[in-house]
Amino acid sequence: MSDNVGTGKLSIVGTPIGNLADISPRGVEALEKADCIAAEDTRVTMKLLSHFGIKKPLVSCYAPKEREKSEQIMEMLFEGKHIALVSDAGMPCISDPGALLVKKCAESGIPVEVIPGCNAAVAAVAVSGLEVDRWIFEGFLPVPKRERFDRLDEIKNLPHALVFYEAPHKLRQTLSDLCESLGGERQAAVCRELTKIHEEVIRGTLSELSKFYGENEPRGEFVIIVGKLEKRGEKFTLEQAKRLAEELVKNGEKLSEACRQAAKATGVPKRDIYSALSIQE
Repeated sequence: MSDNVGTGKLSIVGTPIGNLADISPRGVEALEKADCIAAEDTRVTMKLLSHFGIKKPLVSCYAPKEREKSEQIMEMLFEGKHIALVSDAGMPCISDPGALLVKKCAESGIPVEVIPGCNAAVAAVAVSGLEVDRWIFEGFLPVPKRERFDRLDEIKNLPHALVFYEAPHKLRQTLSDLCESLGGERQAAVCRELTKIHEEVIRGTLSELSKFYGENEPRGEFVIIVGKLEKRGEKFTLEQAKRLAEELVKNGEKLSEACRQAAKATGVPKRDIYSALSIQE
């Protein structure tokens, strides 16, 4: 613990994910009392402050410069200043910058308080229409294909519902990857622009949702809720699915199509069947 700790304090303030009326009175009060506001994007935060007539100094704290900016904010905290930490939307530190700064404060003995606010994942779970008694938040999947499928392999057999964030330009690929890894028959919901004018929830199987967004341009920010893994009456092993695919190939089907049909018939992910056959070759 540092010997230079002053009387500074960090307030983690949840902000609206769309509708500005969703910020809490306590959140507004924290922004009004802060000496400075650390923001993911100062331009976005300026709009929020202007809406409530708040004028405060701003310092940016965005992902590529988070380590450097955290050091700058720590200096202000050591000077005894009260800093409010916000993200562009929702709770800081949750798939947004801030966790490093909070860690530094904890290590240095600087008081940290949290003012809860909106969270897109929780809102999406509530409105999904799925039976979600237990769920795992995965946030944004890795971009590199190998890392992405490694992550999906880790979670595909968990019995819990799964929650992902995704940007519009990546949604189609992500839904396709979820179909391939988790199975296209799995129930899901895609929520977009939550609390905003164009809020929308599309429900169906992963296959149906992938087809829908293949035909409709994704717009806005998305949360994908994949329903819990349902127990099947009859379970097929990878070996059984592989043998079925082999028979289909012998009967003239192309390898990719044979794997797709075998996956549909057995519930074993297409990617696993394809990999098993490729290794065999």
